[in-house]
This record gives sequence, structure tokens and C-alpha cells, in this order.
Amino acid sequence: MSKFTILLGGDLIRTPLLDRQVEGTRVIAADAGMSHARTLSLTPELWVGDFDSVPADLPDELAAVPRQVFPAEKDKTDGELAIAAALERGATSLVLAGGFGGKRTDHAFLHLALSVRLAEAGVKVLMTSGAQEGVPLLPGKAGFDYADGMLFSILGFSDLAGLTVSGAKWPLNHVEMAFGSSLTISNEVKGRLEVALGSGRALLLAHPFPLPES
Repeated sequence: MSKFTILLGGDLIRTPLLDRQVEGTRVIAADAGMSHARTLSLTPELWVGDFDSVPADLPDELAAVPRQVFPAEKDKTDGELAIAAALERGATSLVLAGGFGGKRTDHAFLHLALSVRLAEAGVKVLMTSGAQEGVPLLPGKAGFDYADGMLFSILGFSDLAGLTVSGAKWPLNHVEMAFGSSLTISNEVKGRLEVALGSGRALLLAHPFPLPES
């Protein structure tokens, strides 16, 4: 398995779990995502984008990272271009660090949807901000080693059928869920979390390191 971390421009905090997830991966930064290289003490092998939001005062080793420059008017976001560069280099597993939040809700939505599309193509994907993480759910079964009491939601990207959730405060047994339903928002882990899906596409959104309320 060839595992890459893609540094995107959304929110990111450093946690011990995130350090373990990116350890030993190859790294590509997408434009402003280079600021997270400092946060995570990583040096990317490539920096991709139109460079309209370059972080200030980069250390020499980051400023010297090879660049793949694209025009500002283009058909793909910097993040999608960075992901494409990783796939061209043989990536079979991706950590999308900084894929949530930030100033661009449209980019965050794209990363969520793109994660599911990549999973359908056989690429293992983890979206993370350090505080929360997202894992695509496709037809089949998946298990997760999360702590008791951890908040999670299942976001449907289509109608869902045969959805079973066990190891949760509010389990489900082979239910159908319409696209846009809030049925699977704000559940809690209770035991070993397992999700089975008969048909449809979704994303598990978990909160392993919840931030304090402001």
C-alpha cells in the first residue's frame, strides 16, 4: 500500500492520533495547506496549486519544496490537483489533512464528496482535522475502534438501504434512510462500533478529539 498525506487548506490541530496517521506517509501540499506542514513537522515532496494563498515566512526547507504551478482559472481545485498528483504517484491510501472547515464551505463539501468517490474507485480515504475525521461508507461492513461516548454521525450522500449500526447508544437494524434525513446525526459509541450498509453511499463523521465550546 502506498499511503499519502494531502495537506489541504481547512482547519487542523495536531493530535497524537493524527501524528500516528501521517507517520511514514509521503506528503503533498495543496497551496495554503503548506502551513500545516509546519504544524505537523512534515516536509512535502511536492507543492501543488495556483499559489494565490502562500503562507508567509516559510522556513527554507518548505519554501524550497518542488512546485507544480497551475493557473488561477482552472477546472479543478488545488486540493483535487494534489490528490491527482498522489494518485499518479501510485497512492492507494490517502489522509486528507485539513479537509474540513476553513474559509471555503464549497471546498469542504467537495472534499467530503470526493472522499466517497475515491473510495468507490478503491482508494482508502481518511479525512481529518485532527479534532474530527471522516471515513467513506460503501455497501458492506466496517468496524471502528473508537472510545465509548465518542460522538459520531453518518452523513448520507444518497438514499441508504439496509443500514445497520451496532455498538452505539442508538443502534439501527436494517433501516432505510432517505437522502437528507437527520436520523443518523449525533449518535454515541457504546462498545465496538460496526456499520453495515446494503446500498447507497455515506460518510462516517467521528469526533475523537472534540474541541472545547467557545
